[in-house]
Amino acid sequence: MTNECGTSRIAGCQFTLYPMSDKFVDIILSALDKVDTSKVWKDTDDVSTCIRGKMVHIFDVTQAIFLHAAKTGEHVAMSGTFSIGCPGDSSGDVFMDENDQPQNKAGIQDIKQQAGCKFALYPMGHEDYMKKIMDQIDLSKSRGVEVSESHYATRLDGDVKDIFNTLQESFDQVQQVVSHVTMTFTISANSPSNK
Repeated sequence: MTNECGTSRIAGCQFTLYPMSDKFVDIILSALDKVDTSKVWKDTDDVSTCIRGKMVHIFDVTQAIFLHAAKTGEHVAMSGTFSIGCPGDSSGDVFMDENDQPQNKAGIQDIKQQAGCKFALYPMGHEDYMKKIMDQIDLSKSRGVEVSESHYATRLDGDVKDIFNTLQESFDQVQQVVSHVTMTFTISANSPSNK
């Protein structure tokens, strides 16, 4: 992950996990227990969890937490914001020395899970932001997911790993040419209601 200046930048994600179950505490704690977060800086409070580090590890950890929660079969949702290039944000800089090997890939490779996701990409401070967004929506259509329009967002349907790959690729493509990028997302699995 390098930007237009050729330097690596720290990324982050602040997210909240919502198991729609009376076993929500067990689902959250079990998911967190199964995920290796050793390559990210992490802070959890009563509202959300924030992780920071290399982009590859931010997406790896976020995806793994969601998959381990969703594989319970309970209706689970996760909502959050990915960010890179936020001025003045330095928490977790030490984790930029980690290698690029995802810690959780092997532990989730056999989990098959369908989900729906809505995401919105925000290239900050660029006049041609709509072109950058539309380029990523067009590219998403060739990334193994079903892409559809939604108010204020783009909808992705498919396997969770394909969805997270699409999110990561879209985020990465834009951050290579824009200094500050944020991306909001909400992903839901095992919902009893239809699309």
